Amino acid sequence: MLDANMKQQLGGYLNNLRNPIELVVSVNNSPKSDELEALANEIAELHKDISVSTTTEAINGRSPVMSVAKAGNAPRVFFAGIPMGHEFTSLVLALLQAGSHPSKEEQALQDQAKSLTRSLNFEAYISLSCHNCPDVVQAINLMAALNPNVTATMIDGGVFQNEVKDRDIMAVPALYLNGEPFANGKMTLADILNKVDDDADAKSAALLKDKAPYEVLVVGGGPAGASAAIYASRKGIRTGLVAERFGGQVADTVGIENFISVKYTEGPKLVAHLEEHVKEYDVDVMKSQKVVAVRNVDGGLKEVELSNGAVLSTKSLILSTGARWREMNVPGENEYRNKGVAYCPHCDGPLFKGKRVAVIGGGNSGIEAAIDLAGIVEHVTVLEFSDTLRADAVLVKKANSMANINILKMAMTTEVLGDGSRVIGLKYKDRATDETHVIDLAGIFVQIGLVPNTEFLKETISLTERGEIVIDDHGQTSVPGIFAAGDCTNVAYKQIIISMGAGATAALGAFDHLIRN
Repeated sequence: MLDANMKQQLGGYLNNLRNPIELVVSVNNSPKSDELEALANEIAELHKDISVSTTTEAINGRSPVMSVAKAGNAPRVFFAGIPMGHEFTSLVLALLQAGSHPSKEEQALQDQAKSLTRSLNFEAYISLSCHNCPDVVQAINLMAALNPNVTATMIDGGVFQNEVKDRDIMAVPALYLNGEPFANGKMTLADILNKVDDDADAKSAALLKDKAPYEVLVVGGGPAGASAAIYASRKGIRTGLVAERFGGQVADTVGIENFISVKYTEGPKLVAHLEEHVKEYDVDVMKSQKVVAVRNVDGGLKEVELSNGAVLSTKSLILSTGARWREMNVPGENEYRNKGVAYCPHCDGPLFKGKRVAVIGGGNSGIEAAIDLAGIVEHVTVLEFSDTLRADAVLVKKANSMANINILKMAMTTEVLGDGSRVIGLKYKDRATDETHVIDLAGIFVQIGLVPNTEFLKETISLTERGEIVIDDHGQTSVPGIFAAGDCTNVAYKQIIISMGAGATAALGAFDHLIRN
């Protein structure tokens, strides 16, 4: 299961164990059971304080399952399936936490997790190719490690297909709490705690209410926001960064091959490096905080209101709120979201193995999605609104070479069709003939561009018709002292490297504004 390099790395991590841990594997003579037992034994061989035992009885009604626990304690962390692929890191962290190695998560969030008093049984349905799933698994695993009232189970949908079918799960990560649907999609520890802790908003607001005014406050934690915060802090001025989640859209990007000087990286890895770099400087980082309003007040200060009621003040403001996936806005899309309508082919593609799907959009994202899905599903139909594809020629050539990809141009999706519980097809109009057609399929992956996250700014600064923030060559908006950078602005191209440069420009512009005022 583990190659020599993985064993060497894991062995190094396991040297951090502070107490013995026990692995219990529920076996059932299936190939996956044999794999899980072999994995457990390989782990135990790497450290003398790890023991393995097996049982033919199901654990929490499932098999194969591996539990991870501090020796002598009842297990609270379970892996139903093989925690490899993107979930291998989740397994490593679970081993370390069972061994009492301290987490690097913010102490305030750990304390909040420890304070929960009601019983919380989390089940996270994942696919091993999903790059968003580990965030959820690692969050609930840490909660279980910290609090005896919490249990956490990772469930590989590819292994437990009957459960996926019975619960009608068509998008991952799908998180259940005490047997009921709880949330879908990428979530952080703070996000989950905010949903289960009734006092979360009050606690968060209390921690923020006495913050002194910043000289520069950055809103957004993507490449533009991180760059702006670093450049501002390097000027020696009081800098804060507030964001719903660190990384923004980059966290949802799998392969990155055009970040100059780095031949290849992945979104989550780049996000981790961004956050690590920001923390090297004196930046007050406030994560899992949603901004709902921006105001000018007397004395030249700007006020930033958060969804929990807290208000932050600053002498200059940099908006780097990024963008989100554009929706089709057709009948049936919202009704069948996560029931066949999806936005992440890497996360949800494996759930449509052997089925027919559609990709909406003929840009780079759409054609890349079609190529990736073609290796998993039975057939992919790409629908492009225009008469030409906007994707790079090399991608179009690759897609055209694949027998199970069909590309339709001048095709306008008009309706998502379903049977009340899941997608069964879509309706589209041929813009060349005005004829309406129906395609029978199980999944629809929407890849039609981005929408700027600027709705809360409509009454504050000038926006384009598409909602993009209008900036000058110094990154300044229509309001003196308010700057902007990245995908939320009217820059011509939405690229990571361009956003980073724009963040630096906005920070330097804000510093110049402070000097002159």
